[in-house]
Amino acid sequence: MSHVERASDLPIRWRKSSRSQQGSQCVEVGATAEFAAVRDSKNPTGPALLFPPAAFTAMIRSVKSGRLDG
Repeated sequence: MSHVERASDLPIRWRKSSRSQQGSQCVEVGATAEFAAVRDSKNPTGPALLFPPAAFTAMIRSVKSGRLDG
């Protein structure tokens, strides 16, 4: 995993979950063939985390399974 300081500089289309509500805390995701990116929807010009595709898939599986619930 790596990061960029300005998510808005990435040449990708960002998507927000259809389950998110106005004003709620959520993230946006975008992808290229080389990486998947995650940013804070409230700060679209701020930093973004970059994941290799396999690492992003593993993270999503962990989230969906509840393994990351605290």
